[in-house]
Amino acid sequence: MAPAIMLAADAPRLSSANTGFMLICSALVMLMTPGLAFFYGGMVRVKSTLNMLMMSFISLGIVTVLWVLYGFSLAFGTDHGSLLGWTSGYAGFSGIGKTDLWPGYTIPVFVFAVFQLMFAVITPALISGALADRVKFTAWSLFVVLWVTIVYFPVAHWVWGTGGWAFKLGVIDFAGGTAVHINAGAAALGVILVIGRRTGFKKDPMRPHSLPLVMLGAGLLWFGWFGFNAGSWLGNDDGVGPLMFVNTQVATAAAMLAWLGYEKLRHGACTTLGAASGAVAGLVAITPSGGAVSPLGAIAVGAIAGVLCAMAVGLKYRFGYDDSLDVVGVHMVGGILGSLLIGLFASGSGQSDVKGLFYGGGLDQFWKQCAGVFAVLAYSLIASAVLAFLIDKSIGMRVTEDEEISGIDQAQHAETAYDFSGAGGGVLGALTAPAGTAAQSRPSAQDKKQDEKQDEKQDEKQDEKQDKKRSKKVDA
Repeated sequence: MAPAIMLAADAPRLSSANTGFMLICSALVMLMTPGLAFFYGGMVRVKSTLNMLMMSFISLGIVTVLWVLYGFSLAFGTDHGSLLGWTSGYAGFSGIGKTDLWPGYTIPVFVFAVFQLMFAVITPALISGALADRVKFTAWSLFVVLWVTIVYFPVAHWVWGTGGWAFKLGVIDFAGGTAVHINAGAAALGVILVIGRRTGFKKDPMRPHSLPLVMLGAGLLWFGWFGFNAGSWLGNDDGVGPLMFVNTQVATAAAMLAWLGYEKLRHGACTTLGAASGAVAGLVAITPSGGAVSPLGAIAVGAIAGVLCAMAVGLKYRFGYDDSLDVVGVHMVGGILGSLLIGLFASGSGQSDVKGLFYGGGLDQFWKQCAGVFAVLAYSLIASAVLAFLIDKSIGMRVTEDEEISGIDQAQHAETAYDFSGAGGGVLGALTAPAGTAAQSRPSAQDKKQDEKQDEKQDEKQDEKQDKKRSKKVDA
Protein backbone atom coordinates (compact mmCIF):
# COMPACT_ATOMS: atom_id res chain seq x y z
CA MET A 1 0.00 0.00 0.00
CA ALA A 2 1.02 3.59 -0.51
CA PRO A 3 2.90 5.53 2.17
CA ALA A 4 1.26 8.65 3.53
CA ILE A 5 2.21 11.97 1.92
CA MET A 6 1.39 14.75 4.39
CA LEU A 7 2.80 17.85 5.96
CA ALA A 8 3.62 17.56 9.66
CA ALA A 9 1.27 20.41 10.51
CA ASP A 10 -1.68 18.84 8.76
CA ALA A 11 -4.33 17.27 10.96
CA PRO A 12 -6.17 14.66 8.91
CA ARG A 13 -9.93 14.82 8.97
CA LEU A 14 -12.36 12.24 7.74
CA SER A 15 -13.06 12.67 4.04
CA SER A 16 -16.50 11.50 3.00
CA ALA A 17 -15.36 11.40 -0.64
CA ASN A 18 -12.35 9.17 0.02
CA THR A 19 -14.33 7.05 2.47
CA GLY A 20 -17.12 6.46 -0.04
CA PHE A 21 -14.61 5.74 -2.79
CA MET A 22 -12.81 3.16 -0.64
CA LEU A 23 -16.04 1.42 0.35
CA ILE A 24 -16.91 1.07 -3.34
CA CYS A 25 -13.41 -0.25 -4.06
CA SER A 26 -13.79 -2.76 -1.23
CA ALA A 27 -17.03 -4.04 -2.78
CA LEU A 28 -15.32 -4.32 -6.18
CA VAL A 29 -12.50 -6.39 -4.69
CA MET A 30 -15.04 -8.61 -2.93
CA LEU A 31 -16.71 -9.25 -6.31
CA MET A 32 -13.41 -10.55 -7.63
CA THR A 33 -13.65 -13.71 -5.53
CA PRO A 34 -16.97 -14.86 -7.08
CA GLY A 35 -15.50 -13.75 -10.43
CA LEU A 36 -12.50 -15.98 -9.80
CA ALA A 37 -14.87 -18.82 -8.89
CA PHE A 38 -16.60 -18.52 -12.26
CA PHE A 39 -13.27 -18.19 -14.07
CA TYR A 40 -11.92 -21.36 -12.46
CA GLY A 41 -15.29 -23.13 -12.53
CA GLY A 42 -15.56 -22.85 -16.30
CA MET A 43 -12.01 -24.10 -16.84
CA VAL A 44 -12.53 -27.48 -15.17
CA ARG A 45 -14.53 -30.48 -16.35
CA VAL A 46 -18.24 -30.70 -15.56
CA LYS A 47 -17.71 -33.11 -12.68
CA SER A 48 -15.52 -30.60 -10.79
CA THR A 49 -17.43 -27.36 -11.34
CA LEU A 50 -19.09 -27.01 -7.94
CA ASN A 51 -15.97 -27.98 -6.04
CA MET A 52 -14.05 -25.27 -7.85
CA LEU A 53 -16.71 -22.69 -7.02
CA MET A 54 -16.77 -23.73 -3.38
CA MET A 55 -12.98 -23.60 -2.98
CA SER A 56 -13.19 -19.88 -3.72
CA PHE A 57 -16.41 -19.15 -1.83
CA ILE A 58 -15.27 -20.83 1.39
CA SER A 59 -12.44 -18.30 1.57
CA LEU A 60 -15.02 -15.54 2.00
CA GLY A 61 -16.20 -17.22 5.18
CA ILE A 62 -12.97 -18.46 6.72
CA VAL A 63 -10.70 -15.50 6.05
CA THR A 64 -13.30 -12.91 7.06
CA VAL A 65 -13.64 -14.39 10.54
CA LEU A 66 -9.88 -14.87 11.00
CA TRP A 67 -9.18 -11.33 9.80
CA VAL A 68 -11.44 -9.86 12.47
CA LEU A 69 -10.13 -12.14 15.22
CA TYR A 70 -6.40 -11.65 14.66
CA GLY A 71 -5.43 -11.32 10.99
CA PHE A 72 -5.68 -7.54 10.73
CA SER A 73 -3.63 -7.14 13.87
CA LEU A 74 -0.90 -9.52 12.63
CA ALA A 75 -0.68 -7.80 9.26
CA PHE A 76 -1.09 -4.12 10.16
CA GLY A 77 -0.54 -3.87 13.89
CA THR A 78 2.49 -2.34 15.56
CA ASP A 79 5.67 -3.83 14.12
CA HIS A 80 7.64 -6.46 16.03
CA GLY A 81 11.05 -7.28 14.60
CA SER A 82 10.11 -6.24 11.04
CA LEU A 83 8.44 -9.65 10.63
CA LEU A 84 5.04 -9.44 12.29
CA GLY A 85 2.62 -6.89 13.63
CA TRP A 86 0.35 -6.87 16.65
CA THR A 87 -1.96 -4.32 18.23
CA SER A 88 -4.29 -5.74 20.86
CA GLY A 89 -7.00 -3.21 20.03
CA TYR A 90 -7.16 -4.54 16.47
CA ALA A 91 -7.86 -8.10 17.65
CA GLY A 92 -11.58 -8.64 17.30
CA PHE A 93 -11.80 -4.99 16.20
CA SER A 94 -12.43 -4.37 19.89
CA GLY A 95 -10.41 -1.18 20.19
CA ILE A 96 -11.41 0.53 16.95
CA GLY A 97 -13.80 3.47 17.10
CA LYS A 98 -16.08 4.21 14.18
CA THR A 99 -14.44 7.60 13.58
CA ASP A 100 -10.85 6.53 14.23
CA LEU A 101 -8.75 7.37 11.16
CA TRP A 102 -6.09 5.17 9.62
CA PRO A 103 -2.81 6.94 10.50
CA GLY A 104 -1.86 9.48 7.86
CA TYR A 105 -5.06 9.14 5.85
CA THR A 106 -8.56 10.54 5.72
CA ILE A 107 -10.45 7.23 5.88
CA PRO A 108 -11.60 5.34 8.99
CA VAL A 109 -9.66 2.36 10.27
CA PHE A 110 -12.72 0.21 9.60
CA VAL A 111 -12.63 1.17 5.92
CA PHE A 112 -8.94 0.36 5.59
CA ALA A 113 -9.46 -2.92 7.42
CA VAL A 114 -12.33 -4.08 5.23
CA PHE A 115 -10.48 -3.09 2.05
CA GLN A 116 -7.47 -5.13 3.13
CA LEU A 117 -9.77 -7.98 4.14
CA MET A 118 -10.84 -8.46 0.52
CA PHE A 119 -7.19 -8.87 -0.49
CA ALA A 120 -6.75 -11.50 2.20
CA VAL A 121 -9.87 -13.32 0.98
CA ILE A 122 -8.92 -13.66 -2.67
CA THR A 123 -5.28 -14.65 -2.16
CA PRO A 124 -5.85 -18.24 -0.91
CA ALA A 125 -8.69 -18.58 -3.42
CA LEU A 126 -6.13 -18.01 -6.19
CA ILE A 127 -4.21 -21.08 -5.01
CA SER A 128 -7.21 -23.37 -5.49
CA GLY A 129 -6.98 -23.30 -9.29
CA ALA A 130 -3.77 -25.33 -9.19
CA LEU A 131 -5.40 -28.08 -7.10
CA ALA A 132 -8.53 -28.74 -9.18
CA ASP A 133 -10.14 -32.20 -9.27
CA ARG A 134 -8.30 -33.85 -6.42
CA VAL A 135 -8.37 -32.17 -2.98
CA LYS A 136 -10.75 -32.92 -0.11
CA PHE A 137 -12.90 -29.93 0.73
CA THR A 138 -12.31 -30.29 4.48
CA ALA A 139 -8.55 -30.54 3.92
CA TRP A 140 -8.66 -27.44 1.71
CA SER A 141 -10.58 -25.52 4.36
CA LEU A 142 -8.01 -26.44 7.01
CA PHE A 143 -5.22 -25.45 4.64
CA VAL A 144 -6.79 -22.00 4.16
CA VAL A 145 -6.95 -21.47 7.93
CA LEU A 146 -3.30 -22.40 8.42
CA TRP A 147 -1.98 -20.74 5.28
CA VAL A 148 -3.42 -17.28 5.84
CA THR A 149 -2.24 -17.40 9.47
CA ILE A 150 1.30 -18.58 8.83
CA VAL A 151 1.97 -17.18 5.36
CA TYR A 152 -0.37 -14.41 4.20
CA PHE A 153 -0.67 -12.30 7.35
CA PRO A 154 3.12 -12.13 7.95
CA VAL A 155 3.92 -11.48 4.27
CA ALA A 156 1.33 -8.68 4.13
CA HIS A 157 3.12 -7.10 7.09
CA TRP A 158 6.53 -7.43 5.41
CA VAL A 159 5.32 -5.65 2.29
CA TRP A 160 2.73 -3.13 3.49
CA GLY A 161 2.99 -2.87 7.26
CA THR A 162 4.90 0.12 8.63
CA GLY A 163 8.08 -1.43 9.95
CA GLY A 164 7.94 -4.52 7.73
CA TRP A 165 11.39 -5.36 6.37
CA ALA A 166 10.39 -5.13 2.68
CA PHE A 167 8.55 -1.86 3.33
CA LYS A 168 11.64 -0.37 5.02
CA LEU A 169 13.92 -1.68 2.27
CA GLY A 170 11.91 0.24 -0.30
CA VAL A 171 10.39 -2.66 -2.21
CA ILE A 172 7.56 -1.27 -4.36
CA ASP A 173 4.35 -3.29 -4.43
CA PHE A 174 1.45 -0.99 -5.19
CA ALA A 175 -1.38 -3.51 -4.85
CA GLY A 176 -0.09 -7.03 -4.36
CA GLY A 177 2.43 -8.41 -6.86
CA THR A 178 4.44 -10.01 -4.06
CA ALA A 179 1.94 -10.24 -1.20
CA VAL A 180 -0.89 -11.61 -3.35
CA HIS A 181 0.21 -13.08 -6.68
CA ILE A 182 3.74 -14.36 -6.10
CA ASN A 183 2.60 -15.49 -2.66
CA ALA A 184 -0.34 -17.48 -4.07
CA GLY A 185 1.54 -18.81 -7.11
CA ALA A 186 4.48 -20.05 -5.05
CA ALA A 187 2.08 -21.63 -2.56
CA ALA A 188 0.29 -23.41 -5.39
CA LEU A 189 3.57 -24.83 -6.64
CA GLY A 190 4.54 -25.99 -3.16
CA VAL A 191 1.24 -27.81 -2.63
CA ILE A 192 1.08 -29.56 -6.01
CA LEU A 193 4.64 -30.83 -5.57
CA VAL A 194 3.40 -32.55 -2.40
CA ILE A 195 0.01 -33.91 -3.48
CA GLY A 196 0.98 -34.97 -6.99
CA ARG A 197 -0.78 -35.06 -10.33
CA ARG A 198 -4.38 -35.63 -11.26
CA THR A 199 -5.37 -39.09 -12.44
CA GLY A 200 -4.96 -39.06 -16.20
CA PHE A 201 -2.66 -36.03 -16.37
CA LYS A 202 -1.04 -35.85 -19.83
CA LYS A 203 -3.27 -38.73 -20.97
CA ASP A 204 -6.92 -37.77 -20.65
CA PRO A 205 -8.39 -34.62 -22.22
CA MET A 206 -9.06 -32.07 -19.48
CA ARG A 207 -10.52 -29.23 -21.51
CA PRO A 208 -12.67 -26.42 -20.03
CA HIS A 209 -16.32 -27.41 -19.92
CA SER A 210 -17.71 -23.86 -20.27
CA LEU A 211 -15.72 -21.16 -22.01
CA PRO A 212 -18.62 -18.67 -21.64
CA LEU A 213 -18.30 -19.14 -17.88
CA VAL A 214 -14.56 -18.50 -18.14
CA MET A 215 -15.16 -15.28 -20.06
CA LEU A 216 -17.78 -14.15 -17.53
CA GLY A 217 -15.31 -14.75 -14.71
CA ALA A 218 -12.54 -12.90 -16.55
CA GLY A 219 -14.88 -9.95 -17.13
CA LEU A 220 -15.79 -9.78 -13.45
CA LEU A 221 -12.13 -9.97 -12.48
CA TRP A 222 -11.24 -7.18 -14.89
CA PHE A 223 -14.08 -5.03 -13.52
CA GLY A 224 -13.23 -5.68 -9.88
CA TRP A 225 -9.52 -5.15 -10.47
CA PHE A 226 -10.07 -1.41 -10.86
CA GLY A 227 -11.02 -1.34 -7.18
CA PHE A 228 -8.15 -3.68 -6.37
CA ASN A 229 -5.57 -1.41 -8.01
CA ALA A 230 -6.89 2.15 -7.99
CA GLY A 231 -8.17 1.79 -4.43
CA SER A 232 -4.75 0.83 -3.11
CA TRP A 233 -3.65 4.47 -2.93
CA LEU A 234 -6.40 4.89 -0.31
CA GLY A 235 -7.73 8.10 -1.79
CA ASN A 236 -7.74 10.43 -4.80
CA ASP A 237 -6.07 13.57 -3.49
CA ASP A 238 -2.95 13.61 -5.71
CA GLY A 239 -3.80 11.83 -8.97
CA VAL A 240 -1.91 8.58 -8.37
CA GLY A 241 -5.13 6.55 -8.09
CA PRO A 242 -6.39 7.70 -11.50
CA LEU A 243 -2.96 6.93 -13.01
CA MET A 244 -3.24 3.41 -11.62
CA PHE A 245 -6.77 3.09 -13.03
CA VAL A 246 -5.55 4.03 -16.52
CA ASN A 247 -2.52 1.76 -16.34
CA THR A 248 -4.69 -1.15 -15.23
CA GLN A 249 -6.80 -0.87 -18.38
CA VAL A 250 -3.85 -0.26 -20.68
CA ALA A 251 -1.67 -3.12 -19.44
CA THR A 252 -4.57 -5.59 -19.46
CA ALA A 253 -5.45 -4.76 -23.05
CA ALA A 254 -1.81 -5.05 -24.15
CA ALA A 255 -1.37 -8.39 -22.39
CA MET A 256 -4.50 -9.86 -23.97
CA LEU A 257 -3.35 -8.83 -27.46
CA ALA A 258 0.16 -10.13 -26.82
CA TRP A 259 -1.11 -13.50 -25.58
CA LEU A 260 -3.40 -13.86 -28.61
CA GLY A 261 -0.56 -12.90 -30.95
CA TYR A 262 1.67 -15.54 -29.40
CA GLU A 263 -1.11 -18.10 -29.69
CA LYS A 264 -1.69 -17.29 -33.34
CA LEU A 265 1.99 -17.66 -34.19
CA ARG A 266 2.54 -20.73 -32.01
CA HIS A 267 -0.71 -22.64 -32.50
CA GLY A 268 -2.44 -21.00 -35.43
CA ALA A 269 -5.56 -19.74 -33.61
CA CYS A 270 -6.70 -17.01 -31.23
CA THR A 271 -8.73 -18.74 -28.52
CA THR A 272 -11.24 -17.38 -26.04
CA LEU A 273 -9.34 -19.11 -23.24
CA GLY A 274 -6.21 -17.31 -24.41
CA ALA A 275 -7.98 -13.95 -24.39
CA ALA A 276 -9.22 -14.49 -20.84
CA SER A 277 -5.86 -15.79 -19.61
CA GLY A 278 -3.97 -12.96 -21.29
CA ALA A 279 -6.19 -10.37 -19.65
CA VAL A 280 -5.60 -11.90 -16.22
CA ALA A 281 -1.84 -12.02 -16.86
CA GLY A 282 -1.88 -8.30 -17.61
CA LEU A 283 -3.91 -7.54 -14.51
CA VAL A 284 -1.45 -9.51 -12.40
CA ALA A 285 1.65 -7.84 -13.86
CA ILE A 286 0.39 -4.27 -13.53
CA THR A 287 -0.75 -4.79 -9.94
CA PRO A 288 2.65 -4.09 -8.34
CA SER A 289 3.94 -1.71 -11.00
CA GLY A 290 1.01 0.44 -12.12
CA GLY A 291 1.68 3.31 -9.72
CA ALA A 292 5.33 3.59 -10.75
CA VAL A 293 5.16 3.39 -14.56
CA SER A 294 3.71 5.64 -17.25
CA PRO A 295 0.90 4.47 -19.58
CA LEU A 296 3.53 3.66 -22.21
CA GLY A 297 5.40 1.69 -19.58
CA ALA A 298 2.15 -0.09 -18.74
CA ILE A 299 1.84 -1.20 -22.38
CA ALA A 300 5.35 -2.65 -22.17
CA VAL A 301 4.63 -4.40 -18.86
CA GLY A 302 1.40 -5.88 -20.22
CA ALA A 303 2.89 -7.02 -23.52
CA ILE A 304 5.87 -8.68 -21.86
CA ALA A 305 3.63 -10.44 -19.34
CA GLY A 306 1.22 -11.59 -22.05
CA VAL A 307 3.93 -13.35 -24.05
CA LEU A 308 6.01 -14.75 -21.20
CA CYS A 309 3.02 -16.00 -19.20
CA ALA A 310 1.67 -17.71 -22.32
CA MET A 311 5.02 -19.43 -22.68
CA ALA A 312 5.17 -20.28 -18.96
CA VAL A 313 1.88 -22.20 -18.83
CA GLY A 314 3.40 -24.91 -21.01
CA LEU A 315 6.25 -25.55 -18.61
CA LYS A 316 4.09 -27.89 -16.52
CA TYR A 317 4.14 -30.46 -19.33
CA ARG A 318 7.90 -30.17 -19.69
CA PHE A 319 8.67 -30.44 -15.97
CA GLY A 320 5.75 -32.67 -14.99
CA TYR A 321 4.05 -30.63 -12.25
CA ASP A 322 0.26 -30.61 -12.53
CA ASP A 323 -0.79 -26.98 -12.21
CA SER A 324 -4.41 -27.61 -13.17
CA LEU A 325 -5.50 -24.08 -14.12
CA ASP A 326 -2.12 -22.38 -14.62
CA VAL A 327 -1.85 -20.52 -11.33
CA VAL A 328 1.93 -20.84 -11.41
CA GLY A 329 2.23 -19.80 -15.03
CA VAL A 330 -0.02 -16.76 -14.74
CA HIS A 331 0.03 -15.53 -11.14
CA MET A 332 3.52 -16.45 -9.99
CA VAL A 333 5.25 -15.63 -13.28
CA GLY A 334 3.07 -12.56 -13.88
CA GLY A 335 3.69 -11.32 -10.35
CA ILE A 336 7.46 -11.79 -10.71
CA LEU A 337 7.52 -9.95 -14.04
CA GLY A 338 5.39 -7.05 -12.82
CA SER A 339 7.50 -6.63 -9.71
CA LEU A 340 10.89 -6.83 -11.40
CA LEU A 341 9.94 -4.59 -14.32
CA ILE A 342 9.50 -1.74 -11.85
CA GLY A 343 13.29 -1.70 -11.69
CA LEU A 344 13.36 -1.03 -15.44
CA PHE A 345 10.27 1.07 -16.21
CA ALA A 346 9.66 3.17 -13.08
CA SER A 347 9.27 6.70 -14.40
CA GLY A 348 9.81 8.70 -11.23
CA SER A 349 6.62 10.68 -11.81
CA GLY A 350 4.06 8.34 -10.28
CA GLN A 351 3.76 7.17 -6.70
CA SER A 352 7.34 8.24 -5.88
CA ASP A 353 10.42 9.74 -7.48
CA VAL A 354 12.09 6.32 -7.84
CA LYS A 355 13.39 5.77 -11.38
CA GLY A 356 14.15 2.51 -13.10
CA LEU A 357 17.08 1.63 -15.34
CA PHE A 358 15.47 2.91 -18.53
CA TYR A 359 14.79 6.30 -16.92
CA GLY A 360 18.32 6.86 -15.64
CA GLY A 361 17.88 5.36 -12.20
CA GLY A 362 20.37 2.52 -12.50
CA LEU A 363 19.74 -0.94 -11.04
CA ASP A 364 19.30 0.02 -7.40
CA GLN A 365 15.52 -0.41 -7.41
CA PHE A 366 15.77 -3.59 -9.48
CA TRP A 367 17.86 -5.28 -6.78
CA LYS A 368 15.41 -4.18 -4.11
CA GLN A 369 12.60 -5.72 -6.14
CA CYS A 370 14.58 -8.94 -6.49
CA ALA A 371 15.00 -9.16 -2.73
CA GLY A 372 11.27 -8.80 -2.13
CA VAL A 373 10.26 -11.16 -4.93
CA PHE A 374 12.51 -14.07 -4.10
CA ALA A 375 12.10 -13.82 -0.33
CA VAL A 376 8.32 -14.05 -0.62
CA LEU A 377 8.56 -16.79 -3.24
CA ALA A 378 10.88 -18.98 -1.17
CA TYR A 379 9.00 -18.50 2.11
CA SER A 380 5.59 -19.17 0.60
CA LEU A 381 6.72 -22.20 -1.42
CA ILE A 382 8.45 -23.91 1.51
CA ALA A 383 5.84 -23.06 4.14
CA SER A 384 2.97 -24.13 1.87
CA ALA A 385 4.64 -27.42 1.00
CA VAL A 386 5.19 -28.16 4.70
CA LEU A 387 1.55 -27.35 5.52
CA ALA A 388 0.29 -29.57 2.69
CA PHE A 389 2.57 -32.40 3.82
CA LEU A 390 1.34 -32.21 7.41
CA ILE A 391 -2.31 -32.14 6.38
CA ASP A 392 -1.78 -35.00 3.95
CA LYS A 393 -0.16 -37.14 6.64
CA SER A 394 -2.84 -36.35 9.22
CA ILE A 395 -6.30 -36.19 7.63
CA GLY A 396 -5.33 -36.78 4.00
CA MET A 397 -5.24 -34.09 1.34
CA ARG A 398 -6.57 -35.97 -1.68
CA VAL A 399 -9.82 -37.70 -2.50
CA THR A 400 -9.65 -41.35 -3.54
CA GLU A 401 -8.89 -42.25 -7.12
CA ASP A 402 -12.41 -43.59 -7.62
CA GLU A 403 -13.91 -40.33 -6.35
CA GLU A 404 -11.64 -38.33 -8.60
CA ILE A 405 -12.64 -40.34 -11.64
CA SER A 406 -16.36 -40.41 -10.89
CA GLY A 407 -16.45 -36.73 -9.96
CA ILE A 408 -15.35 -34.69 -6.97
CA ASP A 409 -18.60 -32.68 -6.96
CA GLN A 410 -20.72 -35.69 -6.09
CA ALA A 411 -18.14 -37.13 -3.70
CA GLN A 412 -17.46 -33.95 -1.72
CA HIS A 413 -20.67 -31.94 -2.05
CA ALA A 414 -23.38 -34.50 -2.92
CA GLU A 415 -24.40 -32.28 -5.84
CA THR A 416 -23.75 -31.79 -9.52
CA ALA A 417 -23.47 -28.50 -11.39
CA TYR A 418 -25.98 -29.32 -14.12
CA ASP A 419 -29.20 -31.32 -14.12
CA PHE A 420 -29.47 -32.66 -17.65
CA SER A 421 -32.66 -34.61 -16.87
CA GLY A 422 -34.69 -31.41 -16.70
CA ALA A 423 -36.37 -32.57 -13.50
CA GLY A 424 -35.18 -29.56 -11.52
CA GLY A 425 -34.54 -29.52 -7.82
CA GLY A 426 -34.91 -27.59 -4.60
CA VAL A 427 -32.44 -26.07 -2.22
CA LEU A 428 -31.41 -29.41 -0.79
CA GLY A 429 -32.12 -31.40 -3.93
CA ALA A 430 -31.83 -35.12 -3.71
CA LEU A 431 -30.58 -35.04 -0.12
CA THR A 432 -33.99 -34.01 1.24
CA ALA A 433 -36.43 -34.50 -1.61
CA PRO A 434 -40.07 -33.77 -0.61
CA ALA A 435 -42.61 -36.54 -0.51
CA GLY A 436 -44.23 -35.38 -3.71
CA THR A 437 -41.04 -35.89 -5.73
CA ALA A 438 -38.86 -38.49 -4.06
CA ALA A 439 -41.78 -40.74 -3.12
CA GLN A 440 -43.04 -40.73 -6.67
CA SER A 441 -39.64 -41.67 -8.04
CA ARG A 442 -39.30 -44.62 -5.58
CA PRO A 443 -42.12 -47.22 -5.59
CA SER A 444 -43.30 -48.32 -2.15
CA ALA A 445 -43.43 -51.94 -0.96
CA GLN A 446 -47.22 -52.06 -1.49
CA ASP A 447 -46.81 -50.81 -5.04
CA LYS A 448 -44.26 -53.51 -5.71
CA LYS A 449 -46.63 -56.25 -4.40
CA GLN A 450 -49.49 -54.97 -6.52
CA ASP A 451 -47.29 -54.91 -9.59
CA GLU A 452 -46.17 -58.46 -8.90
CA LYS A 453 -49.81 -59.66 -8.53
CA GLN A 454 -50.77 -57.97 -11.78
CA ASP A 455 -47.84 -59.60 -13.55
CA GLU A 456 -48.83 -63.00 -12.16
CA LYS A 457 -52.44 -62.59 -13.35
CA GLN A 458 -51.28 -61.57 -16.83
CA ASP A 459 -48.96 -64.58 -16.97
CA GLU A 460 -51.81 -66.91 -15.92
CA LYS A 461 -54.12 -65.51 -18.58
CA GLN A 462 -51.47 -65.96 -21.26
CA ASP A 463 -50.85 -69.56 -20.13
CA GLU A 464 -54.58 -70.33 -20.29
CA LYS A 465 -54.83 -68.94 -23.82
CA GLN A 466 -51.85 -71.00 -24.95
CA ASP A 467 -53.33 -74.19 -23.36
CA LYS A 468 -56.65 -73.64 -25.19
CA LYS A 469 -54.85 -73.21 -28.51
CA ARG A 470 -52.86 -76.39 -27.96
CA SER A 471 -56.02 -78.41 -27.05
CA LYS A 472 -57.77 -77.24 -30.22
CA LYS A 473 -54.85 -78.39 -32.34
CA VAL A 474 -54.89 -81.84 -30.70
CA ASP A 475 -58.66 -82.26 -31.22
CA ALA A 476 -58.28 -81.28 -34.84
